[in-house]
Amino acid sequence: MKRLSLIIALAFALPSAWAQLKPCDELKTEIAAKIDANGVKNYTLEIVPTEQVGDRKVVGSCEGGSKKIVYVRN
Repeated sequence: MKRLSLIIALAFALPSAWAQLKPCDELKTEIAAKIDANGVKNYTLEIVPTEQVGDRKVVGSCEGGSKKIVYVRN
């Protein structure tokens, strides 16, 4: 039973950890494709250092969490 719990925990943790290790440009492209597929127009995605996020909406994390991808509606 403990082994099953460990496997389930890893199944949820690994995708999140992998997303943080992705190159920022690749992740930004994937996020933009999802936003575009939902029909959203007039927006900007920016890659910023974590400490410069401010009050903008974070939609992704990359480079081990040192940078964030933020969404701004134009």
